[in-house]
Amino acid sequence: MSTVLKSFERWKEFLAERVEQAHRAGMSDETISKLAFQIGEFLSDKIDPENKEERILKELWDVADEDEKRMIARLMVKMVK
Repeated sequence: MSTVLKSFERWKEFLAERVEQAHRAGMSDETISKLAFQIGEFLSDKIDPENKEERILKELWDVADEDEKRMIARLMVKMVK
């Protein structure tokens, strides 16, 4: 995954592909957003940001409460649709 994370544009493309696959598999927007939240938690805890956009997202994630994190996850999914 680290090669995907080196470029924010590549990360957005990767995320867009996964969101499209999830929709084709019949997942609802709500389910996709829940998964995006879980991925955000993992990335924030385990992966060091590799570019300035990811650093900003991590800083936002780190100060957000759970509802705000869920909103960030929903916005990321919406951004790549």
